[in-house]
Amino acid sequence: MDDFWQFPYPSQRMPVLARNMVATSQPLAAQAGLRMLLKGGNAVDAVLAAAIALTVVEPTSNGIGSDAFALVWDGRTLHGLNGSGRSPRAWSLERFAGMDKMPYFGWNAVTVPGAVDTWVQLSQKFGKLAFEELFAPAIDYARNGYLVSPLTAERWAFAAERYADFKDFCRTFLPNGRAPRAGESFSCTDQARTLAAIADTSGESFYRGDLAQQIARCAAANDAALTRPTQVNALYIFFSTPKR
Repeated sequence: MDDFWQFPYPSQRMPVLARNMVATSQPLAAQAGLRMLLKGGNAVDAVLAAAIALTVVEPTSNGIGSDAFALVWDGRTLHGLNGSGRSPRAWSLERFAGMDKMPYFGWNAVTVPGAVDTWVQLSQKFGKLAFEELFAPAIDYARNGYLVSPLTAERWAFAAERYADFKDFCRTFLPNGRAPRAGESFSCTDQARTLAAIADTSGESFYRGDLAQQIARCAAANDAALTRPTQVNALYIFFSTPKR
């Protein structure tokens, strides 16, 4: 064991020794996961709380309307979940006639989001804590604000230029007409309400309820094909590993 501390390269960094740990690209999200462990939750609870928090504190890389994928080892079996979004039912070859590739931006690039249903399924099958508990840190960050980190601020400014023509994006994510700068506090009460509705309904509002209706109305107003889905879209796939 003494050899463990003989590092081959000079460095000020030291190993982190802990019974449990949570690693994310944003410290506030890692704290969200740790809070679940302190509540008696397991690794899946921590992962979900961190992922949900990332939609708030790192919105340039994560979103409530995104997809999600997971591999979970339960000690005996490997489980895989493919939470990729389904295409809108109204999409057709005619809709994309004359295009040489699928659009990258706008409503014609939007599929039914799979992340929310992935959260629900992982929580139901593997989690220990109540589903709504996983949302508490994210809702707190969205409602009361957090300090934007440097890299996120940089990507936010880039997004402000790319999505300048999307008025709903600008209204939500560009307070005072610009992206928040590094170190500035950002809050979004609309996002807090959205997450609370997802938490309170175990995702039903997002796919079939009030949130789904709002999404469908916005899509229709922009001549988009996305409508309120009739089924959840995450495809749960089990993988079995050989016993040893």
